[in-house]
Amino acid sequence: MGRRAAGVLLHPTSLPGAFGVGDLGPGAASFCDWAEEAGQGLWQVLPLGPTDVGGSPYSGLSAFAGNPLLISPERLAEEGLLPQETLAGSHDPPGGRVDFAAAAAHKERLLRAAWDRFRSLAPWVPRGEWDAFCAAEWASGWLPDWALYASLRRRFSGIPWTAWDAGLKRREPAALEAARSELREEIAYHTFVQFLFFRQWAGLRRHAEARGIRIIGDCPIYMSHDSADVWARQDLYALDRDGRPEKVAGVPPDYFSETGQLWGNPLYRWDRMEAEGFAWWIARFRMNLVLADLVRLDHFRGFAGYWEVSASEKTAEAGRWAAGPGATLFEVARSEMGDTPFIAEDLGMITPEVTKLREELGLPGMKVLQFAFGDVDSDHLPHHHVPRSVVYTGTHDNDTARGWFSGVAPDVRARVLDYLGCDPGGVAWGLVRSAYASVAEMVVVPAQDLFELGGEARLNVPGKAEGNWTWRAEGSDFTVERAVRLRRLAELTGRLAP
Repeated sequence: MGRRAAGVLLHPTSLPGAFGVGDLGPGAASFCDWAEEAGQGLWQVLPLGPTDVGGSPYSGLSAFAGNPLLISPERLAEEGLLPQETLAGSHDPPGGRVDFAAAAAHKERLLRAAWDRFRSLAPWVPRGEWDAFCAAEWASGWLPDWALYASLRRRFSGIPWTAWDAGLKRREPAALEAARSELREEIAYHTFVQFLFFRQWAGLRRHAEARGIRIIGDCPIYMSHDSADVWARQDLYALDRDGRPEKVAGVPPDYFSETGQLWGNPLYRWDRMEAEGFAWWIARFRMNLVLADLVRLDHFRGFAGYWEVSASEKTAEAGRWAAGPGATLFEVARSEMGDTPFIAEDLGMITPEVTKLREELGLPGMKVLQFAFGDVDSDHLPHHHVPRSVVYTGTHDNDTARGWFSGVAPDVRARVLDYLGCDPGGVAWGLVRSAYASVAEMVVVPAQDLFELGGEARLNVPGKAEGNWTWRAEGSDFTVERAVRLRRLAELTGRLAP
């Protein structure tokens, strides 16, 4: 924070690409080039960790590992880890949505071919980087846990860790040692995959930085039950003796759901985490700041107080509020890390205690224009914004601006048009202009709203189990005309990237 800036919300999987899903290759670099031409100084992504077959970045299998799906085969070919002929026939048609299962299977075939080639290329130039990566990340603790978990997950055909053999499920030392010996080659492969991810991400960050673009990352508050982190540290979660959740996370009935949202993530044992000096969280914060310049803390209100639901419930309605770690966690983090450039996702049922915590920590909050027009005194209305905040037209959980406007009540439609001073066809760009003109120091606009797309381009519908996260941009969306228009708006509103 500290100066006016503007940026784009666009997850890498939604980028154009030649392998069924956007990745860290040429499409990402081209997006950064376009963003620079458009005067943008921020690129917000969603969590970058490995996901389940549904592709949700918020159902991550690790708090520390990178998503193998994002590794670029084209970059591997450029470095000699894949023969160029293996890339032939990989191009997918424009406008295609992501088929996560098919894309993951195709990427894995290529990554295993790269691993075979890596082992046969003794003089490969970055081997010094490989050795340094292994030494540093293996010592950190997360990589051995992840590589073993990923290897076991493949051995057991993807079933949850609670269904593994008893000794492995309970992490009995003898069982773990036997698995490490048996799966030595598979563990080495997953270590290599992580090396590739972090190497390619670092290269993309350098490319973005050279164009004046800072990355905003995203840190989900909870972990998936079937994740390396929960398996490795079962003592830090509210689990029964068989490893199953006793209490799970969610939110009460809200804007998105009349019965609340039952996320199902196991809840933390905050007392045990505090007794360890919040070591797991400090390590997680550090990793997020390796990946990004600023980090959005998803569901910030959960640090003040969280919605606790019995694991036997079918909806989130019959829950209760429980106290979170509050400022203590962040005080410890700052004492160990120094600066913590976080953005608080303070949406939903925000109580005075949540606002007090955010203000006490000095964190910017979020304003969302789609939430502004249902109440004439809404804090989300641009004339109520405050400088230390980040304004969005919508988030990854919202419909696109056009899709949202087509579904609001007639009185809200009239208020929107009156406030923006535009006709119905210009609502998306009207919201963008209004966001840019806000006093909020930062503005981030979903790419779909910059392209003025309808509801067919929505990324996620909270509470919907399938069909989310699959939207992808087309190369033709990133036009010179749009870049010029956006750059001029950034210039007019004092947000032009230096």
